[in-house]
Amino acid sequence: MSKEEGEPTSRLMDLGLKELMNLLIEMGRLSEQTVSSAIEAYIGGKDEVENIKRMSEELRTLEDEVSDLSTDIIAKYQPMASDLRFTKSCVEISYGFSRLGRYAYDIAETIQSLGDVSNCDHDLVLKTAELAKKMISMSVQALLSRDTELASSIPALDDEVDRNYRMFMKNLSSDVHISAKCAASTALVLKYLERIADHASYIGDSIVYVATGNHKPRK
Repeated sequence: MSKEEGEPTSRLMDLGLKELMNLLIEMGRLSEQTVSSAIEAYIGGKDEVENIKRMSEELRTLEDEVSDLSTDIIAKYQPMASDLRFTKSCVEISYGFSRLGRYAYDIAETIQSLGDVSNCDHDLVLKTAELAKKMISMSVQALLSRDTELASSIPALDDEVDRNYRMFMKNLSSDVHISAKCAASTALVLKYLERIADHASYIGDSIVYVATGNHKPRK
């Protein structure tokens, strides 16, 4: 008799669920690092595209692992109630973390597309990036502790990120002092940060769903 055949099904499923959680936590921390590295490269005018691309691809690989393991758990053990919600939500959460890596890569590519923008005014980008990074950190912490209150507070920061982006776009036409390169790069990065914030917010929604069974409709 194999080890797997000799162990209770519930024990094997618990091990699978624990592995899913570990993969998600790894993805969360890596996505946070990837976004931070992309912002630092953008602000400093450094070409870090290959490094950010590597981390983004690693996130995509982890996403595939989460998807495969979730499918395997559902097929083999047919989890019920909260275990089923968690298993299904892992796929959505892993997709969110993977998208954070993709948008970080887009931010890094801005340097290759537009050149050095280190002389541009980065105050709004830095302010918005701090909000987005805080949202990612909150999502990781909420996932670890299954903290629905913390997860539910993430969308409020998403609203701030949205306001920063809209404010910049609204004022852009009347700002005669900003260069075309600075305007384009800032608009792009703020848009990518806005999308990062959206996905961090969606991850928060998924964490609430795991705990309560209630799924908040996306915007």
